[in-house]
Amino acid sequence: MMSPGAPDVFYPIVPSTLWLERLVPLGIRTVQLRVKDGTEREIRQEIAASILMAKAAGCRLIVNDYWAAAIDLGATDVHLGQEDLATADLAALRRAGIAVGISTHDEAELETALSADPAYVALGPIYETKLKAMKWAPQGLARIGEWKARVGTLPLVAIGGITPERAGSVLAAGADSIAVITDFMTAPHPEARVRLWLDWAATVRA
Repeated sequence: MMSPGAPDVFYPIVPSTLWLERLVPLGIRTVQLRVKDGTEREIRQEIAASILMAKAAGCRLIVNDYWAAAIDLGATDVHLGQEDLATADLAALRRAGIAVGISTHDEAELETALSADPAYVALGPIYETKLKAMKWAPQGLARIGEWKARVGTLPLVAIGGITPERAGSVLAAGADSIAVITDFMTAPHPEARVRLWLDWAATVRA
């Protein structure tokens, strides 16, 4: 069965099951596992453990990039960047009932993403982000509105440099969900920062 298209309004992205163990008990509803290092066996172990952990907590887990392992291990969702999208077997993902979210940074990438019938589209970086070097300039709030006009009812995820103080403006511009990495991972007390985000998300849902 396909998962609902829109991730929760607060959508944290973590690099490991160790981070998942820290955040799942706090009550997160959606999380992306973005593993970047490790052998194939280690990565599969991370994905498998994360699927079990999230399922037990009633949390939606989105696996970044490793679409073949996601199929094999019974994931419900994957997220693909443009390079991974170009090589992914979308038909196999559909047969497995896996929902696919896709990153976009410009008009051409948006067209490519929409042609793949995604569960949601992500746009970034909205603001400057320091977690990794980006070849794209900050998109800004106006671009969110442009993207939302293009995607219509398709959920739009905003990512990049977003803080709780900026979150309201990002939603008002047209985003349905906010993906967050740097803001909590670099905080002195990450769990406390995530609780702040969850409190904000609760007011949005109310």
